[in-house]
Amino acid sequence: MDWAQLRDACAFFAGHTRLCGAAMDEAQASNAIPEDAPFALFDAWFAEAKAREPNDPEAVAVATATPDAMPSVRMVLMKDHGANLLGPHGGFVFYTNSHSRKGGELLANPKAAMLFHWKSLRRQIRIEGTVAPVPDAMADAYFASRSRDSQLGAHASDQSAPLGSRTEFLGRIAKTTAQHLIGAVPRPPYWTGFCLTPSAFEFWMDRPFRLHERRRFTRVDGGWTSTLLYP
Repeated sequence: MDWAQLRDACAFFAGHTRLCGAAMDEAQASNAIPEDAPFALFDAWFAEAKAREPNDPEAVAVATATPDAMPSVRMVLMKDHGANLLGPHGGFVFYTNSHSRKGGELLANPKAAMLFHWKSLRRQIRIEGTVAPVPDAMADAYFASRSRDSQLGAHASDQSAPLGSRTEFLGRIAKTTAQHLIGAVPRPPYWTGFCLTPSAFEFWMDRPFRLHERRRFTRVDGGWTSTLLYP
């Protein structure tokens, strides 16, 4: 065996020893993700994210698809959630222009997936389920809580439609502002919220040597079952 072969063999066995040691380590062998109800576990992780994430812990990727299964994904802000939100199965709410690409896809194919990724915690949560518009009263209340400039922007923007120039958009904002100089800005009828009702959660936690931990919860007969998944 020459020097290069000896060096490679030592490197291999050193790595193998570290990996076996990690796999047998007591901390690695224990389950870090509990079998709690998924909404309660989400609340616990989200509270940690709000305390540690430097920006927008409520930011979430939302994936939608057309009826013929062409997918798209974008970041939005979750504005409400809860185990009993809008019904006994709970949900996660975000707001958008229903004429946008995501709004159109959600209305045509009311299924979606979400992904929260909190880099500072080295954790992520995937959520899958069906989607429905929130009640008008709920959309009205949230729209009224937004800043006036954000309200005017919702009126001025044909979200996802082609735009000739930034100047054109700013001109529309100026025109919309002039039309609403006095009084409250009403919610546009096409601007609303959507609630994703989960049928499945997956919680992911970083572990050493890429021996990550994953736990999937699936709704069954009104309750939840859970299982660990190989990373």
